[in-house]
Amino acid sequence: MSTPAKTSATQRLLTIGTVTRRLQEEFPDISISKIRYLEDQGLLAPRRTQGGYRLFSEEDVERLETILRLQRDEFLPLRVIREELSSPGAAKGAKRRRRAGLSHPEDDVDLTELCESAWVTPALARELEDFGLLAPRNDNGTKLYGERDVDVAATCAKLARYGISARHLRSFRTAADRKASLLQQLVAPSLRSRNPERRQAGIQELQTLAELAQELSQLLFWRDLRHVASP
Repeated sequence: MSTPAKTSATQRLLTIGTVTRRLQEEFPDISISKIRYLEDQGLLAPRRTQGGYRLFSEEDVERLETILRLQRDEFLPLRVIREELSSPGAAKGAKRRRRAGLSHPEDDVDLTELCESAWVTPALARELEDFGLLAPRNDNGTKLYGERDVDVAATCAKLARYGISARHLRSFRTAADRKASLLQQLVAPSLRSRNPERRQAGIQELQTLAELAQELSQLLFWRDLRHVASP
């Protein structure tokens, strides 16, 4: 009697193509390459056949749906999503950052809170600011940093352990500025509109474009690194 149950369980496993088609209604931008990339980032772990083909269980699909919704609805970076899915202790911090989507203001922190949250020294924070990696606003003489600045500072601190200084990271800021400027040109008419619905549609379009641009950048980056790592 155990054989039919085993066969039934096997039949519930889905190929990557089937998963892609199944999710396209809710996530029109889903692609096989994106699912593979999420696997490369350690967010998914589908089973493999002896021939190397991926097989997804219903639990795998549910996890993928959660990841995609956090990207689309909360605009969370993959690092935060990974922490939230793998560590209950990280969920509180991730939930706090969720409030800072494109259409909602971020919570601000001062320099002391930034350093404590990101585990950086004031000297490093000032250096990151000098090279444009942190972008505080001035509030009556007090510098206030957005929640994204906390994430940026924490990541830069980790890179600093490998000898990568703020001046080396300036190229990342320059590249981000170029991409942001391009996307801004595409949605500028909607964002300038006085019609709330059109403006909200523009924000949603900007978020979709940002996700696609980020995905393309990551795919190109990892492709180049694979060439570097290949014998």
